[in-house]
Amino acid sequence: MKRVLDNIEPKEVLKYFEDISQIPRASKDEKRISDYLLNFGKELGIEVVQDENLNIYMRKKATPGYENGETVIFQGHMDMVCEKNEGVSHDFKKDPIKLRVEDGKIYATDTTLGADNGIAVAYIMALMASKDIPHPQIEALITVEEETSMFGAKTFDPSFFKGKYLINVDSTYDSKLLVSCSGGLRASVMKKVTHEDIEGEIVTIKVRGLKGGHSGIDINKERGNANKILGRILINVEKNYSSINIVDIFGGAKDNAIPREAECQIEVDKEDVDNIILAVKSVEKVIKNELECEEDFHVIVSKDEAPRRKNMMSLKDSKDIIDLMYLMPNGIKTQSMSIKDLVITSNNFGVIEYDGDTVVFKNAIRSSIDSAKYNVVREIDVLSRAFRAVTKESASYPGWEYDKDSKIRDIARDVYKKMHNEEMEIYAIHAGVECGLIKEKLPHLDMISFGPIVKDNHTPKEWMSIESSNKVWEFIKAILKEIK
Repeated sequence: MKRVLDNIEPKEVLKYFEDISQIPRASKDEKRISDYLLNFGKELGIEVVQDENLNIYMRKKATPGYENGETVIFQGHMDMVCEKNEGVSHDFKKDPIKLRVEDGKIYATDTTLGADNGIAVAYIMALMASKDIPHPQIEALITVEEETSMFGAKTFDPSFFKGKYLINVDSTYDSKLLVSCSGGLRASVMKKVTHEDIEGEIVTIKVRGLKGGHSGIDINKERGNANKILGRILINVEKNYSSINIVDIFGGAKDNAIPREAECQIEVDKEDVDNIILAVKSVEKVIKNELECEEDFHVIVSKDEAPRRKNMMSLKDSKDIIDLMYLMPNGIKTQSMSIKDLVITSNNFGVIEYDGDTVVFKNAIRSSIDSAKYNVVREIDVLSRAFRAVTKESASYPGWEYDKDSKIRDIARDVYKKMHNEEMEIYAIHAGVECGLIKEKLPHLDMISFGPIVKDNHTPKEWMSIESSNKVWEFIKAILKEIK
């Protein structure tokens, strides 16, 4: 293959990042990347284990003079969110990520980059392969399915690990230390619908051009949610036209990504078609005026398309679906009064699926307070029952509490101050990293998280700063040098 990142520092890290970018690694499709990491460890002659769920564990002995230092665990996940631009033929099951470099940044081409969290895997590989980096004994935990359910962090075997310190490399700031995060869970709302024959005309509505983003990190950036916008369009149309039946509907790709696109087909009376199209465009103007940060937002509305299904939802079920979409909680619920800009509790109405006779709305709830997290579930459940729908909870995970006596935090801050002559900021985030689940199994661990600058995660615009990736590599090596 033609290498894109050759001779770009840190060469020893980006070499591995480019290598793993050639291996498909969607959540739940990690066998190839896990086998690759297992063989990598075996070829190096270090301790390496692949568990039954495809998590990878590694251990490398201390270098001379560091045998008495505390063991450090490095942690990241091997899966990535697979999003692509509309009309792109990329197949995430077999095609490599096409890397490119522009203005000091690494991008993919029309797809997500996978720096979240491929860069952590690359750092770990570079550390394990190194021959000239002084360090205490180091271990690695590389997990599966972080982006969907944190399954790997939930199922890993803690008995392998001897480490006292853990450095998670799944954060996106190189000058801040993450020391706490929210927990979360998924809530799926399922509604059975009945069908009728299609008799009228078809109108197709497509919401396009939204930025999307990470449902935790970006939830406070006032980005439009395509599913909510589609619900608002439909309820405004329904207000003036009594006969609207849903033929097809879908939106979003991942429940933990703010949906960028959504669309539906509705069946309407023939004489109403042109007025409904005008009504949709009118609502589009109103919403666009409200979404200051969404300059590319637009709605495509058309007639004369063939129906995508043989039948349509009943009028009653169509109305229930539209009302549910409109009322589904979304966005920030509560914010911290003590930490600036920190969201405490939120919900992301991430996905609409319609299969057979069931419509499913998928939500990703986050909170650093367990009771608040479950209160949002109750709110969704009560709303759903009003429309004869069922709510199912899944993938619950704990948060990571702040440790006021963290030694690894102090070491990292001191090292950073020596390197850059400035203080490293301490912060907490409204997003789930695996530290909460890991600490649940290894409660003695002293943990921090940081990483290179990665922006627009979970979208095809995702990029990683080359300068920052090198800065973090030097920081990692400097921390290890202090632990002896």
